[in-house]
Amino acid sequence: MSSITEIAENVFRISTFISDGNIQMNQFLIKDDEPLLWHTGQKYLFNEVRAAIAKIIYPGNIRWIGFSHFESDECGSLNEWLNTAPQSEAFCSFVGANVNMNDFAVRRVRGFHNDEIIKTGKYSFRFISTPHLPHGWDSGLLFEETLRTLFCSDLFHQPGNPTAITGSDIIESVKNNLVESESGPFNSYMPYTTNTEMQLNHLAELKPNTLAVMHGSSFTGDCEKSLLDLAYVMKNVLG
Repeated sequence: MSSITEIAENVFRISTFISDGNIQMNQFLIKDDEPLLWHTGQKYLFNEVRAAIAKIIYPGNIRWIGFSHFESDECGSLNEWLNTAPQSEAFCSFVGANVNMNDFAVRRVRGFHNDEIIKTGKYSFRFISTPHLPHGWDSGLLFEETLRTLFCSDLFHQPGNPTAITGSDIIESVKNNLVESESGPFNSYMPYTTNTEMQLNHLAELKPNTLAVMHGSSFTGDCEKSLLDLAYVMKNVLG
């Protein structure tokens, strides 16, 4: 059963622990005039995630469905959600929409350029284009400007089934996961490019209050420092 935690005002984390993979699959629902879902989860999680969201809002009222890059945990059940919420509009990066999604999706997906804004009512979301961070040419992240929540996708991946949100340092767990990933069949999980450090420094400059993490605990505290720490860890482990 998926758990529900409000990690920031009107930001709900929907989390399902997959024991076979020792991994949490987290989606984020923002409750506003025009509700926004970030990540859909895989097809096999659709009914469970939908049931969890139904405890917060009527699922058919979702207006925006966004994701970082083309991968099953990011957008595997996108078409099921587009059919559930007939007025909803999916969005991702311009590259993602034009290379993958407008062939995959049952209706047209909106492709965002860097720094484009979605206003959902009370909240304002900035799309940040981040090619190859966490991975994929089509990658992008989302930053909510009112409460300053950064939706991190696969960045800050922590294995296991940790607490929903923490103020304790998560970097050691993130580092250990990167090291372990590099020695197994999922090596090269994240690339390290000439732009990686610059991209993470830019994200740090946003000074988020909360990091909404796709796999593992979300973090509240000195998020600027955490992003700079992540840049250091990725350079040392992957660079």
